[in-house]
Amino acid sequence: MNKTIEILKNRRSYRDFDENHVVSKEELQVILEAARQAPSWMNGQFYSIIVIQDKKLREQLVQWNPGNPHMLKSSVFLLFVGDLHRTKMVSEVHGSSYSLDESIEPIILATTDAALALENAVIASESLGLGSVVVGSIRKYGKEISQLLELPEYTFPLFGLSVGKPIVEMEVKPRLPESAVIHYDKYHPYSYLLIEQYNQTMEDFGEARETKAWSQKFADYFATAPSMVTDQLLQLQKLMK
Repeated sequence: MNKTIEILKNRRSYRDFDENHVVSKEELQVILEAARQAPSWMNGQFYSIIVIQDKKLREQLVQWNPGNPHMLKSSVFLLFVGDLHRTKMVSEVHGSSYSLDESIEPIILATTDAALALENAVIASESLGLGSVVVGSIRKYGKEISQLLELPEYTFPLFGLSVGKPIVEMEVKPRLPESAVIHYDKYHPYSYLLIEQYNQTMEDFGEARETKAWSQKFADYFATAPSMVTDQLLQLQKLMK
């Protein structure tokens, strides 16, 4: 197995980092360059990455997200932002209309590009002997974060990435059975038994953070009235009507 495949297959999330470990400027630059080389639709690169170095800013993020103290304790914290402000400037220079709120497509483009850049950053970090964890809960405070970091219109914070030197070893988390995820030529129905088996797999795995069966967790999640925080932010940033 080559080194790249080994890193991909053994990737796991780390949440406990050595607070004294310093990621060098050269290592950070490698991570950022790898992120920027991710695939992008039409080479649009509809995202920005904010390297949050100021301790007070990171402390504020943890105040809003107390369940993620690693945002402060990690060596590096990166914020990935869907960025359609750049192409707004392009449209203005070219005298073109810019009706982003007519379709969800631009939001999908920006989210996809940012996610691809994020994954490149994750793998680059792993290749340097570092660990990382993706932080999706920042969207709960998207409006506040946008104001804190002075994000312009047509941008929206998507997810963060804490990077550092792990101090607690983590096991590779089992994934859903392949036959429930991978399909050839068309979507193939599968037995719910596969999900029940996965519930048991995760129970046997015994991750302390999990207090419910996998299926119950998502049954509860999607039964709850959806938060409109992201919708409201997108409206505020002129990305949704």
